[in-house]
Amino acid sequence: MERAVPHAVPLGQMEVFQALQRLHMTIFSQSVSPCGKFLAAGNNYGQIAIFSLSAALSSEAKEESKKPVVTFQAHDGPVYSMVSTDRHLLSAGDGEVKSWLWAEILKKGCKELWRRQPPYRTSLEVPEINALLLVPKENSLILAGGDCQLHTMDLETGAFTRALRGHTDYIHCLALRERSPEVLSGGEDGAVRLWDLRTAKEVQTIEVYKHEECSRPHNGRWIGCLATDSDWMVCGGGPALTLWHLRSSTPTTIFPMRAPQKHVTFYQDLVLTAAGNSCRVDVFTNLGYRAFSLSF
Repeated sequence: MERAVPHAVPLGQMEVFQALQRLHMTIFSQSVSPCGKFLAAGNNYGQIAIFSLSAALSSEAKEESKKPVVTFQAHDGPVYSMVSTDRHLLSAGDGEVKSWLWAEILKKGCKELWRRQPPYRTSLEVPEINALLLVPKENSLILAGGDCQLHTMDLETGAFTRALRGHTDYIHCLALRERSPEVLSGGEDGAVRLWDLRTAKEVQTIEVYKHEECSRPHNGRWIGCLATDSDWMVCGGGPALTLWHLRSSTPTTIFPMRAPQKHVTFYQDLVLTAAGNSCRVDVFTNLGYRAFSLSF
């Protein structure tokens, strides 16, 4: 993927290059800052843009308020996943996770703090990391993606402490049941697997596509998104977006949405953001109305 532009390129050609870049842009990941005032968005060019939500949501907001306050090159390839701690922004791309200090980013000092790579089977293997999940009680980070495993990293030491194996294809998404404590993972194999973090063992498997009421064979079996709230889970992708009762492994509600889903959450906040195959992040102040769009 070629992004570099020669220094001597005329202004008009530079504008054309930037317009083409925006045209072919995909936003893969988002994360809100610890203070809740900023939104980080990562794209297929390896760039992270920081938007001021407080400025964009202001009654005096102008078009300039919807542009990034800072944009920086974070990875050589796409930024597939991001998550924020109380101080750091963590971003993941092809085979590695990086750390950035939020305080320095907002001062436009976008210097990488550290990078880590999970212990893959061979040095030639560089699978993408599709999902990052914080486990606050353990002070750990779980990474999952193209190597079909869940890797746990100690955030204090940077050491990888375990790998959970069971998926037979790419892992797309992760969710945490803090009370249990259990992690849910969904992937290309069509299964949602529940893992007990105390024993590091798989304790439950739900093969969603095998349930007739959820199955949509024309879309495939893959699980692209999931979220959990105590004894309940919602997941979707190839199969229909469905609410499940986890203890009984029973689907209870099928949501009538035709297109496959790639992101879902148990919604409690006032601002919802959605992004995908464009250079824009749509901001909704209620579920039925798009208030405005942020743009790279």
